[in-house]
Amino acid sequence: MSLVKLTIKGISYSQTQNGAYALILNEVDGDRKLPIVIGAFEAQSIAIALEKEIKPPRPLTHDLFKNFADRFDIIVKQVIIHKLVDGVFYSSIICERDKIEEIIDARTSDAIALALRFNAPIFTYKNILDKAGIYLKGNTLDSDIQNVDNDGVLSSPEHYELSEKTTSKDIYFGKSIEELYELLNEAVQNEDYEKAAKIRDEISKKES
Repeated sequence: MSLVKLTIKGISYSQTQNGAYALILNEVDGDRKLPIVIGAFEAQSIAIALEKEIKPPRPLTHDLFKNFADRFDIIVKQVIIHKLVDGVFYSSIICERDKIEEIIDARTSDAIALALRFNAPIFTYKNILDKAGIYLKGNTLDSDIQNVDNDGVLSSPEHYELSEKTTSKDIYFGKSIEELYELLNEAVQNEDYEKAAKIRDEISKKES
């Protein structure tokens, strides 16, 4: 089976389901998107890894794993989303230590959070993308995702907007760059990383 490389398009949230986030993966050499439902903690961890300017005052669980792996010379080479069963995605982390390769089973959200920290590529098999891949129309995602605790796809249609359209709130629009940086530092110190990501987006808009 042929592998398809994926990149992260963004993280979106459900307007109707509290705590439901969708990680949107993008086919590198195509137009299909792979939406995967993840928990709030994993969504924050992935968002922090994407936002290079946000540095948590204490290491998150995935940061701790990265520090542990660095200390013992463990390298994450790649992540493969290798199976889709009953709407749940299964992933493997391909690691290497002392030139010995190991394959470790992981939840897809955890595997991707680690892949970002190791700058490791993310892949899936073509048959999985054929089965679960979708095409986005405009900036909305209407997907069939099943409301489960593990990584999966939603069963009833939910409306998601891509993160770049939803992270900047009107309350930050009139703030100056200096005020936004103060709010950003405050949010990071309070470990409110979702708020910090939204402020960071507004700063990026003003600085561009």
